[in-house]
Amino acid sequence: MHNINIKELAKALDLSTSTVSRAFRDNSDISKETKERILAKAKELNYQPNHYASNLREQRSKTIAVIVPELANNFFSQAIHGIERIAREKGYHILIYATEDDYEKEVSFIHHLHNGRADGIIMSVSGEANDHNYLNELANKRLPLVFFDRVYEDIITPRVITNDYASSFSAAEHLIKQGCTRIAYLVINKNLSIGKTRMQGYIDALAKYQIPFDDQLVIDCSNSYKKNHSILKKMLREIQPDGVFTSVERLAFATYYACYDLEIQVPKDLKVIGFSSLEIAPLLNPSLTTITQPATEIGVEAARLLFKMLEDPSSVDVNKKVVLDSKLIKRKSTEKTA
Repeated sequence: MHNINIKELAKALDLSTSTVSRAFRDNSDISKETKERILAKAKELNYQPNHYASNLREQRSKTIAVIVPELANNFFSQAIHGIERIAREKGYHILIYATEDDYEKEVSFIHHLHNGRADGIIMSVSGEANDHNYLNELANKRLPLVFFDRVYEDIITPRVITNDYASSFSAAEHLIKQGCTRIAYLVINKNLSIGKTRMQGYIDALAKYQIPFDDQLVIDCSNSYKKNHSILKKMLREIQPDGVFTSVERLAFATYYACYDLEIQVPKDLKVIGFSSLEIAPLLNPSLTTITQPATEIGVEAARLLFKMLEDPSSVDVNKKVVLDSKLIKRKSTEKTA
């Protein structure tokens, strides 16, 4: 009698080959009924699993790598928590790498991971370079990659992002409705995907309310807290905005510190809103109005995508884009004052 292969068995069952394979490895994520149906059909069709070949193919580190720009940002710590939760359910561990927005570190980490140290990578990019070809080597190594939050638009791989344009539009619109007409937009990297998208939301909100765009109000900041403190104090003294929209969490803190030093009162003299997943935002003085991303959910979705790619690569479209909604949470930093 002809011995069928796993693809033929899967086709007969109308299941994926990965599902059939997991049944023979006695994985707990396959229901008892499905497992019994697979084993019965295998017996009927005289399928003999090649356990030796299967073990070679499935030789894995049971580890996934998570690459992020920084660990101090509350958004990334929450996203990592979501990733770790799914990894643990799958019997995996995670390795965390922080690039500190350094391109050379990012390239070094990727090359380090080519040696089989991890089975896949979940990554939020540094955004400092134009040449991202080193990431294309991952495909040759069959090492799946999922982007989250910050992405490279020229690399085709699944990604999980938030509705950055709509969120930024609503943030700028909120400041305008609170009476602001000179709104400073604080950004660290305008060339990064989120930097460009968030800035466009800000620009379009100004246009809707017929407020002229002034590029002097777009403030280039850095990754250095010390440098940002000087940049923002100079901006507040010389440009004198009545509203500040920070595109990343750390710049909201920097704005508060600069205002404190200059004795500028928030929200009386200056209204502040920013992207932040900070859990203590309601406890700041004044409480900070935020665009809050669903950070943990982003991590969960990114991890689920990666494990789908590991278990059944053909089931995930490389152009897959998951877009989650952020929330505008109004607090005292943008309140109208008498």
